[in-house]
Amino acid sequence: MSEEAWRIVGTPRFGGILVVADHASDRVPADIDLGIDPALLHNHIAVDLGVAGVGERMAAQPGIAAFLGNVSRLVCDFNREEHAPGVVPIASDGHAVPGNALDHAGHEARLARFFRPYHDALARQLDEAPPLLILSLHSFTPHLASKPEEQRPWQCGVLYNEDDTASRLAIALLREEGLTVGDQEPYSGRLLNATMNRHAEADGRPYFGIEIRQDLLATEAMQAEWAARLHKVCNRIAIAIGG
Repeated sequence: MSEEAWRIVGTPRFGGILVVADHASDRVPADIDLGIDPALLHNHIAVDLGVAGVGERMAAQPGIAAFLGNVSRLVCDFNREEHAPGVVPIASDGHAVPGNALDHAGHEARLARFFRPYHDALARQLDEAPPLLILSLHSFTPHLASKPEEQRPWQCGVLYNEDDTASRLAIALLREEGLTVGDQEPYSGRLLNATMNRHAEADGRPYFGIEIRQDLLATEAMQAEWAARLHKVCNRIAIAIGG
């Protein structure tokens, strides 16, 4: 099932696991000109590289579905508050996005076309088939162009805001896998957690957010490895929190 702003892979089930990937696509609709070098659409500023492949593979397993963003985060960043400046970014990691210098009407049209349908559909999906666990899936770049001095050694990071129940379990389980796991790294979920704040924390739905370093998702084999790993971790968390 798909719409312009989102798509669902797999069959959502009551008491199952729902993977949510806000930044799963680099797609820019033909009628939108961002005014950037097209090569940047294959950069982390446009898409969370590798997460679509991980989410799709996880959704091939029984009891798991994936709700995936269907346009580039440069068109509309779903993991922002509606009135945040970055929801339609005019710059990202040192790159200007001149096509997003919109007037009020243009900005409102972008929200009405992408942001609101995405979040309305996600809310509807969660109400119709409440999952036992939500996995918020992202990837991060090993090096920010705007902060070359910043080291990002973690293979993955677990993010959360107020509810850390599932996150604490996830951190322990991922470390059991021999991974270098960031706790609120490469940045804090208390600062950047808009989708989960709205759809999980606000309604008491168990979740955890994971950021995977994008160079570890560069091939289909790597994506399959992470999908299998997260499938196992999510199932163990779901059993633990489900009693």
